[in-house]
Amino acid sequence: MRAIAFYLPQYHPIPENDKWWGKDFTEWTNVRKTKPLFRDHQQPKIPTDLGYYDLRDKNTRKAQAELARASGISGFCYWHYWFAGRRLLERPFAEVLNSGEPDFPFCLGWANESWAGVWHGNPDMILMQQSYPGVEDEEKHFRLVEEAFKDPRYLTIDGKPIFYVYKPRLIPECRRFVEHWQKLAINAGLKGVYFIGEDVFIDDNPWDYKASGFDAVVPNSPGVAFLRLAKKRFYPRYLFPRLIHKFAKHPVLHRYAEFVQHNLVNPGHDDFYPSVVPNWDNTPRVGRNGFVLTGLSPGLFRQQLQQAVSQVENRSEDYRLIFVKSWNEWAEGNYLEPDRELGHTYLDVCKEVLGN
Repeated sequence: MRAIAFYLPQYHPIPENDKWWGKDFTEWTNVRKTKPLFRDHQQPKIPTDLGYYDLRDKNTRKAQAELARASGISGFCYWHYWFAGRRLLERPFAEVLNSGEPDFPFCLGWANESWAGVWHGNPDMILMQQSYPGVEDEEKHFRLVEEAFKDPRYLTIDGKPIFYVYKPRLIPECRRFVEHWQKLAINAGLKGVYFIGEDVFIDDNPWDYKASGFDAVVPNSPGVAFLRLAKKRFYPRYLFPRLIHKFAKHPVLHRYAEFVQHNLVNPGHDDFYPSVVPNWDNTPRVGRNGFVLTGLSPGLFRQQLQQAVSQVENRSEDYRLIFVKSWNEWAEGNYLEPDRELGHTYLDVCKEVLGN
């Protein structure tokens, strides 16, 4: 069994964020200033063991890997940003790659969407446009990640490095892009690339990942559950994908118990990997326009994790794979790292379920 946790690198200053949001802006900026918005709203979230870390510190990265390994997490999926040759937030992973430390498995996930002003409640303000210039840019992108693909720590399926894509539907000529990368990979001495794409419309208008050249699909969690709940409660379909809704007086609240019932999907084939969510509260980013899971329960998280494990445990070894969203998305209230409220509780659940 391999559980891969998504890993956000936005915990160190970069010139672009300094320009957009003010000097020394990081994910912690919004996390620290968050206030409770309704009765019993558990904010702000306060990290304990690792504190308000800076990912330029190799000791922090080592401590994260040690915590993850001890809890049964098999690797990190580092979010990777490529905007037609321009990169953002690349330093933490570059140092992991170049230094060989920590000695902990990883793969890359391409967060292929434009950066908008969502942190300040202005999603229509485009900060960095995601574009797809074509073949030349695709080759430059591949050459960038080739070194990582060949690293002995890189996670593989069928001997092929896993490359996760956040929004594959946005890629024009997607199949051509995938076939181009497969050719580049073979020419580089690899067995190919194992492409995993994410999709939110699992129940309605599902993405034909095979026609796009992808090997597998993962449901967008918590997007699938929120859309199901929205449909059940007659909310507009765009409620979760749009994130920002005007004139909100308070965040949209969902009970975690109900969320767990709607989050997992099981089409019953080996190229579908489940994704579990320990918690969710993105009010640090979008304030009253956010979504909050209430009534968080380690027992319900255990139930969700056990259900995901049961979906894949009878597969051949390479395909016993699940995703955890996330390791450290603190501004989404979506993390496994220890906090003041629950300590190591979620890590202990992971250790219990994944260890068994």
